[in-house]
Amino acid sequence: MAAPRFFVPLALTPASVGQSIELPAAAAHHAVRVLRLAVGDALVLFDGNGGEFAAALSRVERNGAEARVLSFDPVERESSMPVTLAQAIAANDAMDYAVRKAVELGASAIQPLVTERSAPLPSGERGEKRLAHWNGIAVAACEQCGRNRIPPVAEPLPWRHWLAAWKGAGIVLAPAASTSLAALPQPAPPLAVAVGPEGGFSDREIDAAIEAGFRVVSFGPRVLRTETAAAAALTAMQILWGDLR
Repeated sequence: MAAPRFFVPLALTPASVGQSIELPAAAAHHAVRVLRLAVGDALVLFDGNGGEFAAALSRVERNGAEARVLSFDPVERESSMPVTLAQAIAANDAMDYAVRKAVELGASAIQPLVTERSAPLPSGERGEKRLAHWNGIAVAACEQCGRNRIPPVAEPLPWRHWLAAWKGAGIVLAPAASTSLAALPQPAPPLAVAVGPEGGFSDREIDAAIEAGFRVVSFGPRVLRTETAAAAALTAMQILWGDLR
């Protein structure tokens, strides 16, 4: 079985090999209390800056754990097709799913969007906690899927504000569109795919995307849930233009 992976925001470098480091509280709890790892057990550490470190638990205590860094591997698992998922904010479980699968499927960034039909975003501290939660999901997804660079989940933006700021190619999903994704030529980076909320983008929002130069595509004869559409679109794009060929 592969060694479990842990994100450690400690700015590790190849010079860290041979050193012992204190695991952050969350990583130590998961390693010791959840996975029941013991001294000598293998684990993999990464700090989000690329590459990963083989390590072994060297100390386990009730309230913490320490790992000895054994070697550095500069392996990269980022997609050859960087794409931003511009995801209209969905209800809790659906949004969590969209973020998680976007990371697993190689999205380079996730941009939550406030649209006419998106789920409400709490203001103030509750909104900040929601954003922190989504970024935590991105970290956990990287731990699971092997990525060593964590795609950021950006501050939510209104749809039109984001369209005005985006400088690159764009694709927007719309069930009534007459063009399929497979009919498009490979777009030049930077690339974004926009997925609407439950209920979809409004006609005005689709028109705004077209005015911004986005290509509008359908995704088959069935209407997908927003979180399914995000995963399906990223999968298809990776097959057509990325690293799932």
